[in-house]
Amino acid sequence: HEGVELPEFSAVVLMQDDDHREWIREYNRGYMRIAIEGGLSGYVLESSTWRGSFGWAGAIGLSEERLDELNRLSIEDGLRLREEFKNTNLDIVISGNIGPIGDAYWVEHRPTVDAARHYHARQVQLFAETDADMVHAMTIPSASECAAIALAAKEAGMPCAISFTVETNGKLPSGETMEETIALVDETTDAWVAYFGINCAHPEHFDEELSAGHSWRDRVRSIRGNASRCSHEELDHAEELDEGNPEEYGTQLADLHARFPNLNILGGCCGTDHRHVGAIVKSMARDCNKMGNS
Repeated sequence: HEGVELPEFSAVVLMQDDDHREWIREYNRGYMRIAIEGGLSGYVLESSTWRGSFGWAGAIGLSEERLDELNRLSIEDGLRLREEFKNTNLDIVISGNIGPIGDAYWVEHRPTVDAARHYHARQVQLFAETDADMVHAMTIPSASECAAIALAAKEAGMPCAISFTVETNGKLPSGETMEETIALVDETTDAWVAYFGINCAHPEHFDEELSAGHSWRDRVRSIRGNASRCSHEELDHAEELDEGNPEEYGTQLADLHARFPNLNILGGCCGTDHRHVGAIVKSMARDCNKMGNS
């Protein structure tokens, strides 16, 4: 919408410029106002550091040291926003955002837990040395990489959330089910992860598996899905961004929350914007009014 170029989809490059840093702050303000106006109590403010790990430095034209500095600046900007909104009823959590080693949609070489832990430890430790409240790994395509990031967070003493990409069949690109992934991560880290989440998939892609879940489903608290019903392969080859239907998406996520109240961190991924998140809040408010609740 803004015509801003993001190499490799990494917004961390915008931390180099004061005007773009303010643009990102205003982008977040928009979502925070939606939460406040909707009477919500919490907001997870993710740093603009997805694909900001050292392995992406060359691809986005930065030195590793400069990339580390920009990661810290993104946390600082989040803290500034929290201070700006301190007199509201919004409880703001500052989260250091972590992306996958490689592609979020497919796994060419599945990393071992140890290798991926070594890779992610640098960014996790960097966030641990800031005033960020937690780290959140998003669009992670394999169970082993999910476990690795959680292990790195545990070793750094950093609270964390792990969110994975799922395909149209509700499984990770590497083939594991959500249940298998959560079991591996919890076994590897002695259940260090605060909660799990689902990214980058339309609600219809994971509804069936989520509905059939048992105790593991209670560990899933975050949904940041796509409004588009397209598969990842279709999205990769699309000439235009598929924004889906914001109102429909809002209704679908509100329905998921009504069915599974533990899903209380809701947002959007590819093709979504303030319209989609606003629609989620409005749909949830309508559902509450129908039940006679505030």
